[in-house]
Amino acid sequence: MSADAGLSLGIIGNCAYSALIDGQARMVWCCLPRFDGDPVFNALIDQGEHASSFAIEIEDFSHATQAYETNTAVLRTQLYDRAGQGIEITDFAPRFYSRARFFRPMTIVRRVRPISGAPRVRVRLNPRFDWGRSAPAMTRGSNHVRYVGADLALRLNTDAPVTHVLAQTPFVLTRECNFLLGSDETLNEGIADTARNFEQETLSYWRHWTQRLAIPMQWQDAVIRAAITLKLSLFEDTGAIVAAMTTSIPESAHSQRNWDYRYCWLRDAFFVVRALNSLSEVGTMEDYLRYLSNVLEHARGGHIQPLYGIGLETELPESIMAHLTGYQGMGPVRVGNQAQEHFQHDVYGNVVLAAAQAFHDQRLLHRAGVAEFNRLEAVGERAVQVFEQPDAGMWELRTRSRVHTSSALMCWAACDRLGKIAQRLGLALRAAYWHNCAQVMHTRITAQAWSEERKAFAESYGGRDLDASVLLMAEVGFIQGTDPRFVATVDALEKHLCDGPYMRRYEAADDFGKPETAFNICTFWRIDALARIGRVAQAKDIFESMLAARNPLGLLSEDTHPVTGDMWGNFPQTYSMVGIINAAVRLSAPWDSVV
Repeated sequence: MSADAGLSLGIIGNCAYSALIDGQARMVWCCLPRFDGDPVFNALIDQGEHASSFAIEIEDFSHATQAYETNTAVLRTQLYDRAGQGIEITDFAPRFYSRARFFRPMTIVRRVRPISGAPRVRVRLNPRFDWGRSAPAMTRGSNHVRYVGADLALRLNTDAPVTHVLAQTPFVLTRECNFLLGSDETLNEGIADTARNFEQETLSYWRHWTQRLAIPMQWQDAVIRAAITLKLSLFEDTGAIVAAMTTSIPESAHSQRNWDYRYCWLRDAFFVVRALNSLSEVGTMEDYLRYLSNVLEHARGGHIQPLYGIGLETELPESIMAHLTGYQGMGPVRVGNQAQEHFQHDVYGNVVLAAAQAFHDQRLLHRAGVAEFNRLEAVGERAVQVFEQPDAGMWELRTRSRVHTSSALMCWAACDRLGKIAQRLGLALRAAYWHNCAQVMHTRITAQAWSEERKAFAESYGGRDLDASVLLMAEVGFIQGTDPRFVATVDALEKHLCDGPYMRRYEAADDFGKPETAFNICTFWRIDALARIGRVAQAKDIFESMLAARNPLGLLSEDTHPVTGDMWGNFPQTYSMVGIINAAVRLSAPWDSVV
């Protein structure tokens, strides 16, 4: 595991909200009432007077251990003092099936019990509102505390001594104590009974969910943890999938590359859906297609944004929270994302690719048919219109526009998949039309994106700069992995973009100069490409390096520093967790080799 402690965090969540917890059980990030909401705990991105967190500390701290309950999103942390006395903290967000629907309340559950001796503990609960600018008004009852802000009111129900909680004074922990922080509502049952029941039901839910995954034979623990993390990125209410849980974790130290990823990028969501589909978890795809259908209805055959808010918001204006110090003091802290304004033409392919399986998979509760195909055809027509037009590209360059190879590639993918869907539906004329569009695009891309000088497919038409995104050519079926042009491209990328096992996105400087860190999904694309070429041993070695780069709980952020191994970028990054699943599925030995 990486020695970097900065993002040695665990995630809990229930497909409505999430929280990040450090190695000493301090909750340092939690946005409420949903992923893109106000961070009531924000210590991850502020160390000053506006910082807020929820800590349960042991006096005279010595060391800690932390692990997930196997195959679940329930996190257990054990804290020990110098005398060997210890406590265990169990953290989770309730999620289970009840009364014919998924029960996912805005409730954080923290259960604390002594495991040795008579340790003294201190509870430091300091929520703040309005991005840390406002302290809550507080009222207390016999077994609860209310924290009231202008737009949100939270209630802590607890069977710990309320006096000690409010004063943040240490007390001897002689029995189990429970903390349920959530909506300002009374509990239907007792505090301990509710916490205990929520824990058992949540454990059962996740164990049954993972039991149904069709996982590869090798690297099972890594795949299961990645799959659970991707599931936690689903905002089930609307079907949106967020790119990451955080904002403004820089891509490298003092780089100013600090972005807000708490929104639904249609590109990232497609990759999440496809990774989970590969494990036979199609429920997330069905939820996401609800969201996508609303996006398409709004677009009505016109421009589709690369990202939307998780509630389908189209306006995500970018602003800076100058009063916050930033992650490890490295501001700025940004809210919103200007990329919402961009033209990124690969989005049309990502939309069609995300929906394509719904036309072929007979397991689905809501299979797609002619009506859904008609809606997708409008997306395809848009892809035909914008094909070979300059755009910001998938890396969202803010000051440069080109005809990006990856964007043209995804326009081709839209037409190619529409042809296959039409064929599946028995629509011969439409199948012929879309196959012809795809063939024309294929010829153009092959001619215009190839750089004879570099002996590789370049990042843009007529260009010479190299870009890892062209590796998607094989992944989406544009070219065979053994094609000499693709092999030559992989060789060139390895020579110019790789630092050992790690791969950077591109070689040309962007708005902020040349990237310093490796982009994890690019490394996973490299693994996939090498496996397709037949260099399986090399692909496995790189995959093992990526597994070693994870934090102690098996999670990855967006970027890895090739020298220090430190994790950078927003966390946990769905792109990166997707890569773990894809690599394991492609590289694993078959089950029938051992059973």
